[in-house]
Amino acid sequence: MLRLVRDEPTEWIDMQDQDAPSDAEGAEHEETSAEARDEASENEAEARDGAVDQGDEGAADRGEPEINLPALEALLMSTHHPLTAGRLAELLDLSSTKPIRRAIKALNSHYEQDQRSFRIEQVAGGYQILTLPDYGSYLQKLHQKEGDAKLTKAALETLAIVAYKQPILRAQVEAIRGVACGETIRSLMEKHLVKIAGRAEEPGRPILYGTTKRFLEVFGLNTLKDLPQSGLEKSA
Repeated sequence: MLRLVRDEPTEWIDMQDQDAPSDAEGAEHEETSAEARDEASENEAEARDGAVDQGDEGAADRGEPEINLPALEALLMSTHHPLTAGRLAELLDLSSTKPIRRAIKALNSHYEQDQRSFRIEQVAGGYQILTLPDYGSYLQKLHQKEGDAKLTKAALETLAIVAYKQPILRAQVEAIRGVACGETIRSLMEKHLVKIAGRAEEPGRPILYGTTKRFLEVFGLNTLKDLPQSGLEKSA
């Protein structure tokens, strides 16, 4: 930058006084320049990353990454078993599970607004897409034969006893039902609904039985605490 230098110092001082801004004007000019620089930086960032969705300000404030909702939906629709939040985060290349829970809430909100027949529910410690109970009668017609072939009345009774009283001995199950249950328990184990849960601390170390994770999946439960309340868990 070139500066004009005069021989007369007085005139140079006069010119400097006329052209130089006052302290207040200088501060205002610097503030305006700073605002302009900030605005330019914001515009550059927005052009690079895209405009921030005003409806998702909370996620932006938390610094959570955006999730590909269709990809998350596709994963849940393609699995026959519940996927944990950790597994979903791994498949979507995320470092945290918090965005997964937020995305599932958003998807369920869309499903409700569009009156879809399904929701994403927590089952056996993971997430799975399930149809609403309102459509159970239609699905029952579709899967009636398959359902009838799966569990008999005796199997359901035995499974209920194991579910509410576990860990439980076979002798205790038989005492409640009043009939032998060895074959029924074996059948439930083949269907991966009942498992060996340990051995009792008594002579002979008899086997204790309990339900499996598959049991939670089949009956749409997240944990055993979600079992319906009944008098069975209080019975002898």
